[in-house]
Amino acid sequence: MSNIYIEYTFKVSPPVPGNEILIAELGYAGFESFVENENEVIAYIQKQEWNKKILHEIGILKNKNFSIQYHSKEIEQVNWNAEWEKNFNPIEVDGICTVRAPFHPKPATKYDIIIEPKMSFGTGHHETTHMMIQHLLKLDLNGKKVLDMGCGTGVLAILAEKLGAAPIDAIDIDNWCYVNSLENVERNNCTHILVYEGDVLLLEGKKYDVIIANINRNILLEDIPEYSKSLNKNGILLLSGFYKEDILTISKKCEEYSFELIETIEKNNWVSIKFLN
Repeated sequence: MSNIYIEYTFKVSPPVPGNEILIAELGYAGFESFVENENEVIAYIQKQEWNKKILHEIGILKNKNFSIQYHSKEIEQVNWNAEWEKNFNPIEVDGICTVRAPFHPKPATKYDIIIEPKMSFGTGHHETTHMMIQHLLKLDLNGKKVLDMGCGTGVLAILAEKLGAAPIDAIDIDNWCYVNSLENVERNNCTHILVYEGDVLLLEGKKYDVIIANINRNILLEDIPEYSKSLNKNGILLLSGFYKEDILTISKKCEEYSFELIETIEKNNWVSIKFLN
């Protein structure tokens, strides 16, 4: 028997950065998948996970800087592959790295990552993933032990291996992301990545040279103390998944654990920060 989904269609003005903020907030609220067109965002959530107050905590809907209209309807099981194939275009970062689907032609860039995202987060389209890729491309990762926390599709762990890192742990609390990361690791012929399903508790007793965490503000604030314990001296911490206005809060928390802010990248009000331990 097919699952019943609730489909929401949003028209956001202005769409930049409105669409990305909306998608991020809906994702935290439990929406499973999104289709972003030029003039609208379509979001899906299983009916069993839906409630009448599902949009009450979506902050951008109350933000006077944006005008958002929406409607919803019930639908049968969505063919996710067909949906993302229609809307997933290759992403090129700084002319060096391409993130693409299996059906796209092989690019001329130095690093080629093949991702079949399904319902997982991390195709490179979102600003936070794009900025984290930019950070990684600047690092010397040869022989470095790396953690990709909240790995989503595994795209950042895969890039880390292509940049010479080994070994690499990729962790996500979401089962779909865990399974999808395993698939993408195999798809990219990676041999130094171990994927785990779980949270920060899995870091007990482990040490890394580089920790990547593209999650969200509140989880980052909770987990920074554990990152501090797990990062080697002079290690690098890359954080993203939050807005420009959160920089001070995140930075203060990091300073409590002797992290030094080295570099900030901003894109459409989203931020990615590099810290040194």
